[in-house]
Amino acid sequence: MIEVINVNKTFGTNQVLFDINTTFEQGKINMIIGQSGSGKSVLAKCIVGLHEVDTGQVLFNGRDFSAMNRAQRTEIRKEIGMLFQGSALFDSMTVEENVMFPLSMFTKMSKKEMQQRADFCLDRVNLTKASKLFPAECSGGMQKRIGIARAIAMNPKYLFCDEPNSGLDPKTSILIDGLVKEITEEYNITTVVITHDMNSVIEIGDSIMFIHQGKNWWQGNRNSILTTENPEILSFVYASEFMKEIRSTMQQRRK
Repeated sequence: MIEVINVNKTFGTNQVLFDINTTFEQGKINMIIGQSGSGKSVLAKCIVGLHEVDTGQVLFNGRDFSAMNRAQRTEIRKEIGMLFQGSALFDSMTVEENVMFPLSMFTKMSKKEMQQRADFCLDRVNLTKASKLFPAECSGGMQKRIGIARAIAMNPKYLFCDEPNSGLDPKTSILIDGLVKEITEEYNITTVVITHDMNSVIEIGDSIMFIHQGKNWWQGNRNSILTTENPEILSFVYASEFMKEIRSTMQQRRK
């Protein structure tokens, strides 16, 4: 579990986050959504320590990350897996070497042990046969799965996913959503997903936080987000004509 308590963040004279309070639950898909520039990426970076909070606390299972020194934070970061928006794979490394990279950086495993762990993680994302390929030889969906394999290589307690479906076709997006959900539940991970993809929100969002103008404007689940009357949520969720038609159909059924 991750707790965010009264977090504020300012860059120069521009305050981006205002007294953010929220809890990301263990074993759940916790989503952060909001318009571009709303502060959701800044919040995620504050949580993992890429930005220092001005005031407030970030607790990882009760441990105050914001009050820790550098060495203590390094130990927490070993428990965090990251899936980046562009996968962020190393082009000069094979798929297997990419997955092994965090193990070589943060553990004292032998090469054989790292290979065994990489094989396990690649098998978990159904990419065993791709271990000797280079990222350029892999499709976008495969690269996302490689990124997931690397993110879970350290057996993390916390998993952060930044736009995991960015640039993917609908069918592959569903596959990635399902994989993230399976891994979260199977390993009881606290998963935080930053996304604009409303399909993902509706499919796998256990807890959804909507940030608006740097504030925790609304919080609920994938069922309540479809029925809320919050005007800012409505403007965000039903921005497209397709989603407006869905809302109209739902309202007619409730009459």
